[in-house]
Amino acid sequence: MSTTQTIDTRLLSRSAIDAVQRPIREASGMPNAAYTSAEFFSAERDVLFANSWACVGFASDIPERGYAQPLSLMGLPLVALRDRKGVLRVFHNVCSHRGHKLVNEPCKTQGMVRCPYHSWTYGLDGSLRGTPHIAGTGEHELDGFDKSAHGLKPLRSAQWMDMIFVNLSGDAPEFAEHIAPLAARWAQFWGDDGLDQLRRVNMGGSLQVEVGANWKLAVENYLESYHLPWVHPALNSYSRLEDHYNITLDDRFAGQGSTAYLLADVAGTSLPRFPAWPQDRLKHAEYIAVYPNVLLGVQVDHAFAMIVEPVAPDHSVEHLQLYYVGDESCGDEYAAARTATLESWRTVFSEDISAVEGMQAGRSSPGFGGGVFSPVMDAPTHHFHQWTAEQLQVAVAG
Repeated sequence: MSTTQTIDTRLLSRSAIDAVQRPIREASGMPNAAYTSAEFFSAERDVLFANSWACVGFASDIPERGYAQPLSLMGLPLVALRDRKGVLRVFHNVCSHRGHKLVNEPCKTQGMVRCPYHSWTYGLDGSLRGTPHIAGTGEHELDGFDKSAHGLKPLRSAQWMDMIFVNLSGDAPEFAEHIAPLAARWAQFWGDDGLDQLRRVNMGGSLQVEVGANWKLAVENYLESYHLPWVHPALNSYSRLEDHYNITLDDRFAGQGSTAYLLADVAGTSLPRFPAWPQDRLKHAEYIAVYPNVLLGVQVDHAFAMIVEPVAPDHSVEHLQLYYVGDESCGDEYAAARTATLESWRTVFSEDISAVEGMQAGRSSPGFGGGVFSPVMDAPTHHFHQWTAEQLQVAVAG
């Protein structure tokens, strides 16, 4: 997928990009159009999302071999197929014949995906298998037609911490290289085998939040702790603003951490913990965004991943999945603790909705021109703005 989309300079000018990329004390944020314009939204998909590793779903939502799961990336129809060996691949969800969408609902296949229009069939590896009547009634093979050239169009994909990432352009660095700085940082908490210890459960494990705001505002809100005293007063009573620290990591990760947050103390839960977690840091927690659209959290007895799904310039859906530590954590004896953990996060993320939607409403005002940043409190937010501007500057027309 080549980068051909351009952004009108009335929506994002080079001077606006320069303003975002200045030192934090002098910088402005992204202009209002970045949060309200349909044209800008389209350009983000074809440039910012396409050239990076964007997250489109959870691998554990496709647990069975032979399963097909439709996905979407800002209106782009995709499909994940798990073959009989358990290998998960992502393809464009469109038939190579006449462009009909192939899969509309999650389904267990019989080893094939069939187009509902003319019944062309594809293997779970994306290969074109059947072309009924292509050469006339009863003639299912056509001389000179190379089936191998007309299979499903694959996307470069990777999986990490149960998340499915895709690189539409095909030219981003290898995913292992992309995620390495964060993986190394969190190894200090959960050890070298932390990912292998994560367990998903169906009860007390997930939630979905509709937000009437641009996806970037959800990310920006997550990056900083500045809003805690006013938006999360209960949370701030035990994990205070002054207990938090900023995180900016490499050029594509940022967020916040706390030195005084152990949810078990607050929710009255008691869950299995990461065995490698340092005993002198039991109340440490970190919340880091993986640009563009993943929000991650880790503390001693659980972790979570939130995919921010951009739906429209002023509409996003947040998909949260919680993970617990080891097989023991999935037992019935921990059901109440898991539920309490989920409900605690439901409260926190629900409290954020009004803040994020309030920022979206403000982006309709000509009285706001991108805003300013606190050099102490807003470093992660500025980091995200700089990354966004840098990715989009190649698309600015003129």
